[in-house]
Amino acid sequence: MALPGDPGRHRVVCAMSGGVDSSVAAALLKAAGYDVVGITLQLYDHGEAVRRKGACCAGQDIHDARRVAAALGIPHYVLDFESRFREAVIDDFVSSYVQGATPIPCVRCNQTVKFADLLWRARDLDASALVTGHYIESRTRADGRRELVTPSDMARDQSYFLFATTQEQVDFLRFPLGRLPKSETRALAAQLGLLVADKPDSQDICFVPDGRYADLILKLRPDAAEEGDIVHLDGRVLGRHGGIIHYTIGQRRGLGVAEGEPLYVVKLDAANRQVIVGPREALKQHDITVADVNWLGDVPLSDEPQPAFAKIRSTRPPVEAMVRRAGNAVTVSIAEGEYGVSPGQACVLYDGTGSGARVLGGGFISQI
Repeated sequence: MALPGDPGRHRVVCAMSGGVDSSVAAALLKAAGYDVVGITLQLYDHGEAVRRKGACCAGQDIHDARRVAAALGIPHYVLDFESRFREAVIDDFVSSYVQGATPIPCVRCNQTVKFADLLWRARDLDASALVTGHYIESRTRADGRRELVTPSDMARDQSYFLFATTQEQVDFLRFPLGRLPKSETRALAAQLGLLVADKPDSQDICFVPDGRYADLILKLRPDAAEEGDIVHLDGRVLGRHGGIIHYTIGQRRGLGVAEGEPLYVVKLDAANRQVIVGPREALKQHDITVADVNWLGDVPLSDEPQPAFAKIRSTRPPVEAMVRRAGNAVTVSIAEGEYGVSPGQACVLYDGTGSGARVLGGGFISQI
């Protein structure tokens, strides 16, 4: 935790989602002697999600968090952030899809609700730190500030979703699970007798039951299902579609058109309601424009390129890149190219690969 002196003198707020990871984090803090306060955010509460286990921040999961806190003997509070979550995360998610982008609501949630609003509440409680169960590590630098690095268990690495964490936030946050493999986290939960020890991990986006994104979008924006043309890169109209919200960059299956070669979605033109398709090679991109950049590196970004490793999807490994500032945005150049780069996704930058790589920052892909 890197908090000086007697742990009992430090109040720490633990964000408890009702899952095994945040529950173990709270238990470890309690065992270490800290004055632990558990806080759960109620973010949404539509009927299907309330009944669905593994959908953090609703119904059963709030109940589980409360029971874990009671078993640990720590105070527990539930904060109603539904309106804030709807505004900052759900509305942004829907708007981005309608515009042909591929949003990452988990990043927006961390950036706004969890590491801004909740962090402010933790400070208001005179806490020394805000703790979460994310699989990432933070370390103290020689200058006393803290930095984010990838965890020991790279199969659980969540650094991609935390690139927007500012330096001030990094200094206040702690991640006790950064050096633990998931298997050990579950073993600790069982040893400690936590009722969530065998609880499945959450799947999909928390507020989208069964991963049916289009259903949510159409519920909130019925006009999003406007039909349009499926157009080949060479200009030929190959067919019709029932709304660009049903397509993503790099998609191959379910296009509803047939050609002699495999076709992929290479662009979504929301203004003209066009789904543009082409061969796989058309997906390859070398220069990516990134906006809303949060930079945590020691050397400020400038028009002079500096080396980094870029990750454009959470499931892909970082690749070598050169990064430079270009006006109000940043250009990330990847010599070997990357496939399926989509506006709205994150481009996260590191100083290396594998466990222990420092997070240099990142931003949202705006142009390819």
